[in-house]
Amino acid sequence: MTDSELLLFALDATHVFGKSVSRRLGVELSPHEERAFEDGEHKSRPLVNVRGRDVFVPQSLHGGDSQTVNDKLCRLLFFIGGLKDASAASLTAVVPYWGYARKDQKSQVRDPVTTRYVAAPFEAVGTDRIIMMDVHNLAAYQNAFRCHTDHLQATALFASYFAPLAGDDEVVVSTDAVGIKRSEKFRLRLSRELDRPVASAFAEKHRSQGIVSGDRIVGDVQGKCAIIVDDLFSTGTTIARTVKDCVALGATRAYAAASHGLFVGDAPEVLDDDSLTRIAVTDTVPPFRLPAGKVKDKLVVLSSAALFAEAIRRIHTGGSISELLEA
Repeated sequence: MTDSELLLFALDATHVFGKSVSRRLGVELSPHEERAFEDGEHKSRPLVNVRGRDVFVPQSLHGGDSQTVNDKLCRLLFFIGGLKDASAASLTAVVPYWGYARKDQKSQVRDPVTTRYVAAPFEAVGTDRIIMMDVHNLAAYQNAFRCHTDHLQATALFASYFAPLAGDDEVVVSTDAVGIKRSEKFRLRLSRELDRPVASAFAEKHRSQGIVSGDRIVGDVQGKCAIIVDDLFSTGTTIARTVKDCVALGATRAYAAASHGLFVGDAPEVLDDDSLTRIAVTDTVPPFRLPAGKVKDKLVVLSSAALFAEAIRRIHTGGSISELLEA
């Protein structure tokens, strides 16, 4: 295939991110129309011929001021369906933040498994491939779809950012036992960047009906800089608890990193802790909920556009996504 056969659309809600990806990819965003009707219905359609083209559509599924998660999901599905009907050769949904990913198993009687339910309509409208970054439960994500799935990781972005901030004694801390694999990948990457070993630890955490408990750190954090790693910041409770526990055990300072920064509810107040000196997220979710103040002053937003652009390029040309993640 040639570059002229690749088309990139970005729906209005993710236009800024899509534009950033397009610059990195060297491909202009293709024009489209989104029209709202008086009763809340809407339609989206491409304004160029997509027949026989490889089409990629970025849309991050987080709530916002003008569109809910459900709005964005519905618009993405309808747009992909329209592209399929217009004879696109292949359709890839580029979903930097995947909504409904946290309910990936039955933890209560008659619980829904929304990860699986949301996958079904993507396949129904003809999606050939999904690209996401740092989903909550990778196994659940991969098992939910029958179409091809690609999973990107922000590990290298965070390692490159934190390496210059490192002193002589860091410890990478997972917020729970479930996230150990994620934090371990970051620890190994950071060790490579620093050319020396980095220690690890994890926090004890139990969640039931929205209540988080557990106050033990497994591993040595005394006298160390704790870099706390999670997949997302929601209300900030988990990170705040882990910071408090690390400092209580003698950690000299604490940084926090998560791929997705939702910062919902009381997150600005919960994270307002002088022990937490730096917060790093990627741009999969704009930090629009954080007001000006101490927490926002600690925040750094790392661009993932180059990573997504390279993934799109490799998919279009038949390159290796695995090699991209190992680079």
